[in-house]
Amino acid sequence: MKLLEVKNLKTYFNISSGQVKAVDDVSFDLDYGESLGLVGESGCGKTTSALSIVQLLPKEGKIYGGEILLEGVNLAELNDGEMQKYRWNDISLVFQGAMNALNPVMRIGDQIAEAIVLHQKVSMKEALIKAGDILELVEMPRDRLMNYPHEFSGGMKQRVMIAMALACDPKIIIGDEPTTALDVMVQAQILNLIEKLRKEFNMGFILITHDLSILTETCDKIAIMYAGKIVEIAESEELFKKPVHPYTNKLIGCFPDMNGERKLKEGIEGAPPNMLELPSGCLFAPRCEFASDICHQSMPETVEVGPNHYVACHKWEEMINGQ
Repeated sequence: MKLLEVKNLKTYFNISSGQVKAVDDVSFDLDYGESLGLVGESGCGKTTSALSIVQLLPKEGKIYGGEILLEGVNLAELNDGEMQKYRWNDISLVFQGAMNALNPVMRIGDQIAEAIVLHQKVSMKEALIKAGDILELVEMPRDRLMNYPHEFSGGMKQRVMIAMALACDPKIIIGDEPTTALDVMVQAQILNLIEKLRKEFNMGFILITHDLSILTETCDKIAIMYAGKIVEIAESEELFKKPVHPYTNKLIGCFPDMNGERKLKEGIEGAPPNMLELPSGCLFAPRCEFASDICHQSMPETVEVGPNHYVACHKWEEMINGQ
């Protein structure tokens, strides 16, 4: 049994303009100690997938289909009261933008301890002791528990957010752009810290990002999302060496080769589709140089093109033969 299995997840938003299929028929799994990267342009459904797993969707959002199996338990069927048992105890989130995620008028120690008291029903004294232990885990001195958020740098605040995510010993941590607004050196420190903790505690880790470049050393496998769908998923090394979907190939091509010729890289022409007026067929077809009539007429099925390598593309055989 996998630690987490997401099967055919459909999460839609009902807004005044119509229905937005933010996540449409998405499937992936995560094993104990494994890390998965969810990658794609803004608005592709990465964060909505994560919020669906922990059922923290805004009021306009609703799960319309699929399963979210945590050790066999379908979280999609639970109400908010039942889900409370699993949030933070089994799955926790490191939110984007630690600068604004912490309460500015509460000491750091109280904020970490608050999560422990709420979910594990221990005394505040016991929770503060554990908060100090967790702070040391993220390589910060215990005495910083008494400090307020304004006394920390951006990188230190992000470490506090990781400490809060670890507060109840979860089996899975989801990082939603956890290094946003941090400089490159601090980004590396934070990602290395998460990687160290993942291996030490055999946790599953889902990293949500739009930056493929940070995933090579961080994630065991990568799922590429486009317009609410996963278009390709494979082990990290395989994906970078043999990208099959044209969108994946374009994304990888956007990053400069440190050892190659110094020149400005080409972007991906066009823009993602209007999620209220989705085209028929493959959603990437209007931007794809390989698209033919069938691409504009029917949605491609997801097929296995190699060991643990799946892609949704009508042209996958041509793409492989052309490599």
